[in-house]
Amino acid sequence: MKPLTNLHGEIAPLGDSALIIKFGTDINEQTHRITSALTKQIESDRFPGLIECVPAFTSVTVFYDPLEVFQHSSKGVSPFEKVKEIIKNTLYRLTIEEEIDRWTVEIPVCYGGEFGPDLEEVAQINNLTTEEVINIHTAGEYLVYMLGFAPGFPYLGGMSEKIAAPRRSSPRTSIPAGSVGIAGMQTGVYPLSTPGGWQLIGHTPLELFRPCEEPPSLLRAGDMVKFVRVTEVEYDKLKEGNF
Repeated sequence: MKPLTNLHGEIAPLGDSALIIKFGTDINEQTHRITSALTKQIESDRFPGLIECVPAFTSVTVFYDPLEVFQHSSKGVSPFEKVKEIIKNTLYRLTIEEEIDRWTVEIPVCYGGEFGPDLEEVAQINNLTTEEVINIHTAGEYLVYMLGFAPGFPYLGGMSEKIAAPRRSSPRTSIPAGSVGIAGMQTGVYPLSTPGGWQLIGHTPLELFRPCEEPPSLLRAGDMVKFVRVTEVEYDKLKEGNF
């Protein structure tokens, strides 16, 4: 681990009970390491009034109880200024791991047909065969940058531009949980049945969101994902196994 010297994040208020720390606009692994390290440090050194930290692609949002923060502040110092000073001090002494031992989660996927109704369209968009799309998709290793949109929904980085595809012009009103999709340069898995406009290329029997377990999300920011192709027969057997 090494100190992140001269690390400057743009700190701005977000309403009266939160602030956001921004680290530019470039989505990359280095920025992800910074947001992850900052989130971990803030949660480790919890200050009075801290509610939670929410990391995103290039930022961290800190939610706090303004009344509790005010009670622990010097006279004349607003809750925002108090939390801002805490964050600035945390950034000053922040460290980051040069090498990270990441947890890799394999996600079995049955591609095409009723499991992936948009697979052929993705192939046509990229002048590829469906087999080539599947091979490229399963060859990648994907970093979970953050969770959002729906509980447990992973935003994955690292997809090949060879299979990039725009969102559907007409979103579906309901997409089954477990659907694997592509939108632009991203791929992801729907943990719950929700509306959505991603191009669906496959489906997994794996449950990504398990509300009765702790933690409820199978994936966490910083994990790696590997998609593994399975046949329909294998899919059915895995489904019966009730992951």
